[in-house]
Amino acid sequence: MAGLPKLAALITGLALSLIAYFILAEGVPPLLAQGPASFLLGWRWDSRAGEFGMLSMLAGTLWVTAGAMLVGAPLGLACALLLSEVLTAPAAAVLRPAVELLGAIPSVVFGFLGLLTLVPLIRTGLGGPGFSVLAASLVVGVMILPTVTLMAHAALCAVPRSYREASRALGAGQWQTMRMILLPAARPGIVAGLVLAAGRAVGETMAVLMVAGNALEPANCPLDPVRTLTATMALELGYATGRHRGALFSAGAILLGLSLGVTGLARLAGRPRAGEPD
Repeated sequence: MAGLPKLAALITGLALSLIAYFILAEGVPPLLAQGPASFLLGWRWDSRAGEFGMLSMLAGTLWVTAGAMLVGAPLGLACALLLSEVLTAPAAAVLRPAVELLGAIPSVVFGFLGLLTLVPLIRTGLGGPGFSVLAASLVVGVMILPTVTLMAHAALCAVPRSYREASRALGAGQWQTMRMILLPAARPGIVAGLVLAAGRAVGETMAVLMVAGNALEPANCPLDPVRTLTATMALELGYATGRHRGALFSAGAILLGLSLGVTGLARLAGRPRAGEPD
């Protein structure tokens, strides 16, 4: 029994290594054959003409991910503080399962709700086609809310009670204690939750496919439609052959690199600073 955790870690690491090897083996050669600069900095994507420029879809992915984090991160953190520091135990016992249930809803359901309610609302209230960066960001922002909330809540609950008592003994109010003591102490766990949420936002496919508009043009404002890398792979991989298929695997390799880069930056941001508890 003592070796089970090591075995699980070994299997997990092996599975991740095999996935990374497969994606890189399929995606890097086409990327190098076309030229990284042409592939990453080209705006035009036309499989019939053999032109594979990824920049518009990469920009769309970043647009949607950034918008989703702007929606989900502050709301999730506020909900975590509400659960751990403000609500009574009976009220928190009702809200926490509701947040967990929100995380169990399939992404296609969020997509349908966004398609039927949010897209027409944006179209009539703000103009444009309704299918847009804004619609995708709001939908994905709600989808990542449980991840941010539950990870931040666990990190806040792990902060020793003595921190709260010492802060209040010095005359700090509840908001001061949360802002000056609890959030810095829980920062590594909160950052980990934000990383997981960003990874979910980057990799989300179905809901974004339904509400983003899937336009192969660069977005100039949040009301413009976009297509993400994941949406392109989902739409075109079923019939792609030759260079087209290789370009889609190259897009997967770019997504993998983007995820690894975000994870690396988050590990640096999550390290305790001088004077903060480990």
